[in-house]
Amino acid sequence: MPFAFAQLWSAPDINPINKKARSIPVLNPINKYGRTFFFSWLGFLIAFLSWYAFPPLLTLTIKKDLKMSQNQVANSNIMALTGTLVTRLVAGPLCDRFGPRLVFAGSLLAGALPTALAGLVKTPTGLIVLRFFIGVLGASFVPCQVWSTGFFDKNVVGTANALAAGWGNAGGGITYFVMPAIFASLMQYHHLTAHVAWRVSFIAPFIIITAIALGIFFLGEDTPTGSWATRHHVGEPITAPASPTNSITDHTEKSEKIDAEANNKVSAVDTAQGEVIVAPTFQEALSVLFSLQTLALAGPYACAFGGELAINSILGSYYLKNFPKLGQTGAGRWAAMFGLLNVVFRPLGGVVADLIYKYTGSLWGKKGWLVFCGVMLGCFEIAIGLTDSKQEKVMFGLVAGLAVLMDAANGANFAIVPHVHPFANGILSGFVGAAGNLGGIIFAIIFRYNGVHYNKAIWIIGAISIGVNVACSWIRPLPKGQIGGR
Repeated sequence: MPFAFAQLWSAPDINPINKKARSIPVLNPINKYGRTFFFSWLGFLIAFLSWYAFPPLLTLTIKKDLKMSQNQVANSNIMALTGTLVTRLVAGPLCDRFGPRLVFAGSLLAGALPTALAGLVKTPTGLIVLRFFIGVLGASFVPCQVWSTGFFDKNVVGTANALAAGWGNAGGGITYFVMPAIFASLMQYHHLTAHVAWRVSFIAPFIIITAIALGIFFLGEDTPTGSWATRHHVGEPITAPASPTNSITDHTEKSEKIDAEANNKVSAVDTAQGEVIVAPTFQEALSVLFSLQTLALAGPYACAFGGELAINSILGSYYLKNFPKLGQTGAGRWAAMFGLLNVVFRPLGGVVADLIYKYTGSLWGKKGWLVFCGVMLGCFEIAIGLTDSKQEKVMFGLVAGLAVLMDAANGANFAIVPHVHPFANGILSGFVGAAGNLGGIIFAIIFRYNGVHYNKAIWIIGAISIGVNVACSWIRPLPKGQIGGR
């Protein structure tokens, strides 16, 4: 279906078989599909803002106030990622069991409480422990993607997921503006000391997180058919007529053509039913987690998103080291650009993936795009690390190029996820998302053991990224004999 600007606000065309939208009503939060999209990206953005609220103030203010060593700062970054790793693994099965909407609201509320308690921290150890529990906010990515996948059809699901995640990831950049601004305002206009001001500043994200969580709970819907219990109601024609260009016949013919190639002909209804999320048995869950297709998504995501998390944590400090005249605020603002580029380029990664799929009809096209982004981002990391430039234009340009490729790789990755093991989308999304955090932890440890030699750690990460993406490039994107996902 060709794109028209009216799709941005009009009620979308609906696939009559699986009830999913074939366009994204970005500017229509009244429509249930638009409302789901709105809360998906906004909820994750607010979660990311609070999850990464410490680094902008940790560079100087909090580090000085709590008398933290460089290793303790690094440990706090590692624990924030570890908390998210654990909760993302749990969030996946919970999404399959209770539905992503409830898991989304629950993860936000669970992370809001430790955010509000930030002001009570008095020691480095206390901060490290607190950041572990705040890490639950990062788990909101899993229900964000599962929820979006459940409402948008294959032709736009890559774009929808990439937009929701990309705009959400921008919270990691926005926080570099918001938290220092709140901190400075409390000192300047309310005459608080730095010791008190940074603590009080964490009340703001607590209030916002709670409000968004309640909005998701009371205003969101579990599935296009209503409650989570009705998700199996696929294959029943809806009353509204399907458009000529998106008829059931066309959908069936396409499914039969693809399945004929695999000697496994199934009807369009069977295909749709094969994509309904179920609560997999333990054995089925293991088969999903340890399939080559899952690992081929987890590895590149560990490099792309994991690298983004680790670099985002140290970038302000790296800039301050190479360009001391910027100061904490200036370094933070330039570091914010790394996260803010997600607004455009993570969605673009998903859009390009969907376009490739549209014109090739093959998931190998999407996979090729993912591998290209993964290898190129590794090249940029090596360039940043080896040059260690003291020229602002060169450094900022290289980091911007790295951010573009990282964001695009992340978008490309979750444009493939909805196709693979669709009956266990929660488990798969949780595992791949957790792999991103595992990569972040591994890379944060590399940063920790290289101290302030940030450039050395970055080129090491680049070499790892290239190796992992090349190693995964040969794996076919879909398991043999899978019903649905095409």
